[in-house]
Amino acid sequence: MSSYKIEQRRLTHRGREFHFVSYDGQPADLKNNHPAAPPTWFLMSGGKRRAVMPQDPALDIPEVDRRLTSWLDAHAF
Repeated sequence: MSSYKIEQRRLTHRGREFHFVSYDGQPADLKNNHPAAPPTWFLMSGGKRRAVMPQDPALDIPEVDRRLTSWLDAHAF
């Protein structure tokens, strides 16, 4: 059984609320030609998720929020 713990962050940026969820990495699937994926932060919106950035457990919460906000500035606005 995996010991991975899902994390969630809700950020308000430019008057809108954004919901981010971390998901555990996935091993490579050579049969279907999918590379391995590290644990990743995803933006949840409209019942879909969009990969944002790899999850780094060494980062503190303010730094994670800063990086997620920077991603929003670059990709959502």
